[in-house]
Amino acid sequence: MTSGFPFAKGHGTGNDFIVIPDLDGRLEIGPSLVRALCDRRMGIGGDGILRIVRSAATDDPAATGADIFMDYRNADGSTAQMCGNGIRVFMRYLVESGWADPSGIDIATRGGVRRVTRTTDGLFDVAMGEAVPVEGTASVFVGAMSFPAVGVLMPNPHAVVFLGSLEAAGALLDPPQVTPAAMFPDGVNVEFVHEISRAHLSMRVHERGVGETMSCGTGACAAAWVARRRFPSGDDEVYTVDVRGGSLLVSEQADGMHLTGSAEIVASGVVAPDWLARWE
Repeated sequence: MTSGFPFAKGHGTGNDFIVIPDLDGRLEIGPSLVRALCDRRMGIGGDGILRIVRSAATDDPAATGADIFMDYRNADGSTAQMCGNGIRVFMRYLVESGWADPSGIDIATRGGVRRVTRTTDGLFDVAMGEAVPVEGTASVFVGAMSFPAVGVLMPNPHAVVFLGSLEAAGALLDPPQVTPAAMFPDGVNVEFVHEISRAHLSMRVHERGVGETMSCGTGACAAAWVARRRFPSGDDEVYTVDVRGGSLLVSEQADGMHLTGSAEIVASGVVAPDWLARWE
């Protein structure tokens, strides 16, 4: 890269991302550059990066089934299958740039094609696909405390823990330890969930490759999926999941889980060429 490139900064319920438009797939953004960009003191700052690229312009095997591919990277430079908050921010940027119809667009991700629609009240609905249970019972360790957990693929791996109080999860400065490790060979997001009332949850999350974040869209879906099976009913309930950055709505429909929430673009600019040159 000999010059800077444009970016935008956005968030979905406090889960924040750097959006990088690269429709023609010309940028090379490796793990070290991702980490530098996401650094909150010496970079732009974010929980991850959302690179917008045409599927035809990338050789990523996941870029299939839709014209646009969401190349999502965690703040540590690793890849993840999907990001429920990120894809809403991604969609808002596409709509505001004139690259997507707000009535709905299919977006290719490493977790499969996801359809995203802007609702009449300005929120964004994501068809998240099926939740897949992980066989076995996991244990989550936070310091000297241990909690049983339910494993769910959404398609990101999640270990969902129910607590009487979210404070019981502690400070979450360090990654919770999850056993057996074989249940989650690629790492795992851990959701700590408190049931406020029927179909109303509060949640904290420690995300692999990031740390504790203010929100997690796939995690909210996993939490609602598990909660619905703890106290089953015949009702098609919409779950409200309160996270540190706001609230998300989750429902289970015929085509799988649906996630609805806000998405904000807060700033835009160009990465400075002299700063960028350090990472080439």
